[in-house]
Amino acid sequence: MNANDIIILITLFIMFGIFLCYDFFRKGEKWGFLAYIIATIPCNYLWFAGYDVLGMYVVLFGLWDICLIRDLLFVYQKTKDYDDLFLWLILGIVVQIVYAAIGPSISPTMQKNTVAWGYFYFPDIYTSSYGIQSWVNTNTLLGFRLAATFMIILAIIPMIIDLRDAEEHISLLALIIIDAVFILPFLWLSYIWLGGATLVLTLLFAVILLIVLLLLTRER
Repeated sequence: MNANDIIILITLFIMFGIFLCYDFFRKGEKWGFLAYIIATIPCNYLWFAGYDVLGMYVVLFGLWDICLIRDLLFVYQKTKDYDDLFLWLILGIVVQIVYAAIGPSISPTMQKNTVAWGYFYFPDIYTSSYGIQSWVNTNTLLGFRLAATFMIILAIIPMIIDLRDAEEHISLLALIIIDAVFILPFLWLSYIWLGGATLVLTLLFAVILLIVLLLLTRER
C-alpha cells in the first residue's frame, strides 16, 4: 500500500470510530448502529488495496465484535431492546455479502485466494478433501475462527438473557423455533471450524443450544 492508501484507510477507520462512539456526541440517537455498516468500508478497502482476504475478515469480525460489546454494555443493558442490535448486525452482514459480489467483479485481483459461491467470493480456506489451503496462515485462520465464534456468541447472549428473565411460560415449540433460527449461523461456524464435519457439528451446536434454552426456561 502506498501513502494515499494509508491516509484513506486512516480516514475510513476514523469514520467508523465516530459512529462507534456516536452516543458520546449525540446521546439518545440511533445513528451509532450505522457502525455495523460503516465497518465494512475500511475493511473492503483493505481487500481492494491487496490485503489478505482472510485477514480482512478477521479485522471486519473484530470491528463487529467491538460494536456488539458496545451495544450489550451501553444499549441493551438500558433499553433491553434486542431487535435493533440483531437487525443492524444482519444489515452489516448483508452489505458485506453484496461487497463480496461487486468488489471482485470490478477488481479481479480481489479474487485471489477466494472461491466463488455463485456471484459471491469468499476466502478459499479448504482443499477438495477439506485440508487447509497452502496460502492460509494458520494464525490468521485461528483469528478468523475465534472472531467469528465470538461474534455468534455475542449475538446470542441478549436472547438468552431475555429468556432467562421471562416470566411467562415458553413452550417447547417456541424453543425449537428459536433454535432453528440459529441453524444457518451454526452451519457457517461449523464449516469454518471443521469443513468435513459441518452437518454433524451443526447438529451438536443446535442440540447444545436447545439444552441451554430448556435449562433457562425450566419451571421454577
